Amino acid sequence: MSAFRQRAAQLVRQARPTGARNTRSYGSSHGHDHHHGHTVEESLGVGTYIAVGLVPASYIVYSISRTGENGEESTLHKWFRSLTDYGTQWETRNHMVTAALEQAAHDKHLLLNAPQRKNIELRFPEVFQTGSPFNVPAGHYANIDQVVEHYRQQHLNEEERKAKKLAAASQQ
Repeated sequence: MSAFRQRAAQLVRQARPTGARNTRSYGSSHGHDHHHGHTVEESLGVGTYIAVGLVPASYIVYSISRTGENGEESTLHKWFRSLTDYGTQWETRNHMVTAALEQAAHDKHLLLNAPQRKNIELRFPEVFQTGSPFNVPAGHYANIDQVVEHYRQQHLNEEERKAKKLAAASQQ
């Protein structure tokens, strides 16, 4: 019986008003009874500007598409011809660039497949001994006295040939 009594007491409590409840209003009137609507300023819209702009645009297109006095071509035809000439110029440029690239590829092919020289003329004998002079064990530098003598003799022969050529040129 006590469960029945507890349930009845709970229903009575819920049915009874508990006093003044605070009601919350989420409106923007902040307790005022009157409400003013917001003023909205609407623009004319994009369509209006397009419609108004079509009138001068159509007049301009009409005036440039008319043939000139004495039967000369219209400005619009001249402009279209300049566009086709521009395409022809690009075609000529592309042809010239293609020809230059083909010639460069041909030259590169020739240079890469040319026979290589086997001997290398030395300007100075120290080229054989380049490297760090520190921490080199004895006997690790080759003796290049014979190489130096060969190139010294070659230089002397070249100088002698030049002297003979200058002497022959001065006698004439």
